Amino acid sequence: MSTSTRDSEPTVRFATEEDVPLILSLIHELAAYEKATSSVLATEASLLNTLSFPSNASSGYAKTLLLFAPDPPSTASHLSSPQCAGMALYFNNYSTWRAAPGIYLEDLFVRPEYRGRGYGKKLLQELAKETKRIGGERLEWSVLKWNEPSIKFYRGIGAQQMDEWVGMRVDDEALLKMAEINGRAI
Repeated sequence: MSTSTRDSEPTVRFATEEDVPLILSLIHELAAYEKATSSVLATEASLLNTLSFPSNASSGYAKTLLLFAPDPPSTASHLSSPQCAGMALYFNNYSTWRAAPGIYLEDLFVRPEYRGRGYGKKLLQELAKETKRIGGERLEWSVLKWNEPSIKFYRGIGAQQMDEWVGMRVDDEALLKMAEINGRAI
């Protein structure tokens, strides 16, 4: 992970158990940006039970990178440094065609007051390094169709839009119904 060698550089590190309240706060901020606050069901307890942390990397399903800015934004100069400016929450996936692991980026979020400083790109660069470190060949994610600023940003760093694919999901009641075997829920 990237550590700051100069005072003006951001620091990126893996989240620890102590960071869970911060992660939950960032999730809520992202949901507000995506106009989906009522969809957030995550709690500190559920995040503790489902995320992986350096202290126990074999447990959990997803990891979180946190980026800390060396200086607070001008609108919050009263805050101490460093402040958490953003996160990348991800998990490993697998390509059968390439017979190789990869990373799926579930959430990339940079707080609005820190945008335009290259922090989103920094988090993606760290994920690209992690992808290569695990022998991976793909870094993938989804972006909301209406989020033109993000789409433009992603294209600018070399990401390709996958128009031939359609995202599919089964959740809530449909998942419960699908999980039934011989009329009984498992």
